[in-house]
Amino acid sequence: MGRRSTQRERLVVVGQGYVGLPLALAAAQAGYDVVGVEIDERRVALLRDGRSPVTGVADEELARAAAAGRYRASENYADAKEFDIAVVAVPTPLAAGEPDLSHVRAAAHGLAPHARSGCLVILESTSYPGTTEDCFGAILARESGLAIGTDISLAYSPERIDPGNSRWDLRTTPKVVSGVGERAVSRARAFYQRIAGPTVVVSSPRVAEAAKVLENTFRHVNIALVNELAQHLRELDIDIWEVVEAADTKPFGFMRFDAGLGAGGHCIPVDPTYLSWVVKKELGRSVRLIEAADSINRGMPRYVADRIQRGLAARGRGIADAEILVIGLSYKPDVDDVRESPAVRLVDELADRGATLRLHDPHVPPSVRPSGAPRVELEPAQLSWADCVVLAVPHRQVDLETVLGHSAYLFDVTAATRGLSAGDREFL
Repeated sequence: MGRRSTQRERLVVVGQGYVGLPLALAAAQAGYDVVGVEIDERRVALLRDGRSPVTGVADEELARAAAAGRYRASENYADAKEFDIAVVAVPTPLAAGEPDLSHVRAAAHGLAPHARSGCLVILESTSYPGTTEDCFGAILARESGLAIGTDISLAYSPERIDPGNSRWDLRTTPKVVSGVGERAVSRARAFYQRIAGPTVVVSSPRVAEAAKVLENTFRHVNIALVNELAQHLRELDIDIWEVVEAADTKPFGFMRFDAGLGAGGHCIPVDPTYLSWVVKKELGRSVRLIEAADSINRGMPRYVADRIQRGLAARGRGIADAEILVIGLSYKPDVDDVRESPAVRLVDELADRGATLRLHDPHVPPSVRPSGAPRVELEPAQLSWADCVVLAVPHRQVDLETVLGHSAYLFDVTAATRGLSAGDREFL
């Protein structure tokens, strides 16, 4: 069978989350016929109803693609039959502290019966070096009966989406591209040149996989550095926030990282473990810096809870008798994602110590209630109710002046109110 014209190429994007959905819609806009495969039936129902389940993707953009007949969502891999290009953007979490590639394997199993000679398959999910060829590609080849490099062009291009960041998106962020053989690289690069930003070709999928986990390990380690310094400098009576601001005036050789509750989200606390796991598995060695950074960042919610407990005691209140309002549950400002959120771990830590909690977050769905604590609106009465207000995640939607004006004792984790006058307040 001859290949279709570029304008009619059939694309399947597996995973319709924060990576897959923007990519699918960008491809639809570029002229591809796109099927978005998603195993979450509730998400598929939303997509079919014209409602975007992803922050930053407007309903109108989804409606335009559907109305043009260029995009549809499905929970069934059978709708991916006779695809020309497949892009896999599925989660790669941890299970019992080790890489969990179950979603990647499931995608390979799902696509294999529908793969045909001449197709291009691209993996975007973050994983340790070797995953594309030794796991994902091996399953595709075995179950389709087709050869990688001869029949199937296999490529790897790690996602670089930063949820909530309107400046850097799929179209503006350079795209690392690799593949098994020159043909796969050439085809993958041509695909991304149509829908994404500038492409950066590297020599192999293993290099691209390692580059991706390095990017996130770099952030993880530097967050841990500032978090540990914040603890030590406080005991030396030095303000970590002033220190970081001063260092940030250096125009070269320094990149700013701020102290906080630790590392959260789908990538930063997870991907370094993928790297350290494969090093230990293949070489029998530990990556000590990653292990130390992970220990520091995961310990931050406990450290902050200790600080809050001491602050309450200094004000004549035991934590078991205290009423605490926590503002912010997501892993970072202005998103609704609570995966690996250190703010959630802080809530659990405070609850374990006996505090009575109320929670506010303008983005996270109301059904998310760590430790069963009630969700409330951010009103003066709720702020005044609390013995301590914890500003854990400073969403732009939170009125900081209102928080300051009605809090008896404010613990501002990220110093979001540092430039504002206030009464009884502590920073990390």
